[in-house]
Amino acid sequence: MSSTTSTGIGIGRPAAESGQIQLGDAIPVTRLGFGTMQLPGPGVWGPPRDHDEAIRVLRRAVELGVDLIDTADAYGPNIADELIHEALHPYPDNLVIATKAGFLRTGPGQWFECGRPEYLRQQCELSLRRLGVDRIDLFQLHRVDPAVPAQDQYGVLAELQTEGKIRLVGLSEVTVDQIAEASAIVDIATVQNRYNLTDRAADDVLRYCTERGIGFIPWFPLASGELAKPGGVVHEAATRLDATPSQVVLAWLLQRSSIMLPIPGTSSVAHLEENIAGAGLKLDLATVNALDDAASA
Repeated sequence: MSSTTSTGIGIGRPAAESGQIQLGDAIPVTRLGFGTMQLPGPGVWGPPRDHDEAIRVLRRAVELGVDLIDTADAYGPNIADELIHEALHPYPDNLVIATKAGFLRTGPGQWFECGRPEYLRQQCELSLRRLGVDRIDLFQLHRVDPAVPAQDQYGVLAELQTEGKIRLVGLSEVTVDQIAEASAIVDIATVQNRYNLTDRAADDVLRYCTERGIGFIPWFPLASGELAKPGGVVHEAATRLDATPSQVVLAWLLQRSSIMLPIPGTSSVAHLEENIAGAGLKLDLATVNALDDAASA
């Protein structure tokens, strides 16, 4: 990324302390990204409560060294894409925008899978237009639609890649078997599954991705429940390390696997800065073991 951009972005980039990961065979990104799901209104629906703060959040994220922003057509719907374009276009050279398609939205908090190839193609075209790009860096299947043959869903992603409309392909909320099935049709660069300190149901997927160099993007990464309350192991670690519970949880994720790429989201600049300030936090083995043990108890 250049040191300055048309959006007035400067050179202080603490997010870089999280290290880098390479997506596919071509795109290096900082291992601490930003997710835009919290920018739209309640229920991930409609405009943000504070439009100007949403714009500031996006610009500040890039200023602090974030070079991967994750969005989806379903966020708003379309609101997050439009905010990204307003805040950051024309984009810094190395900014990677990852988007997703595969959900229909009919109201706040309502999500319905739709993996029809013609729909996925349509949404890709619309995302290109909203984001103002000629090619989407990372296009992810938001969910595998059980009502549509999976091979057809993966196949249209392969077609869009061949046509030059998307650079890399990702999947979201998938099993190891689904990743393997998709990989026979199109190269899979990333997998985005729910994963955090207290929810490690996707550990087998994480291991599979780690072994194959597939980027793993945990969504809902900051959840720690009772562990972050006074007396909990996350709270105790944060106090000892002069950090916040969110920073401790992000550090745990980053140390969990070399291909981990958390994308904590927020609609607040202050919360964003708090998260990114912890990019370089290192946990000693005893702390890691305590976190592991407490979460699995």
